[in-house]
Amino acid sequence: MTDPLLAARALVLADLQSCRLADADTVSVLEESVSQRRWWVGQWPEGAEFVAGLVAQDVQDGILDRLGRWPVCHRCGDQDGHGLYIEPELGPDPHWVCEKSATIIAPLGAL
Repeated sequence: MTDPLLAARALVLADLQSCRLADADTVSVLEESVSQRRWWVGQWPEGAEFVAGLVAQDVQDGILDRLGRWPVCHRCGDQDGHGLYIEPELGPDPHWVCEKSATIIAPLGAL
């Protein structure tokens, strides 16, 4: 896939589907992020390799306002429902990291 925004959309959608959150509302949040990031990539083409992590963060923020934390860490086995975050915040090859243990959980798109 040559369009970095379509690739980012596919990765985030795969993670939403793995968490059974790919409904109309969350996909709308994803589509809005992709639309806004298209402008961003147009202004800074060299940043295209960073856009997947940014789209994931946008969707994470949008879902937090509506449903709460996403994605939630299931690896630690805690009942507190702590979340995962994207690392690096602005860089290539984004992955999900447990906010509690700082353990890498999965690459973006592979939850």
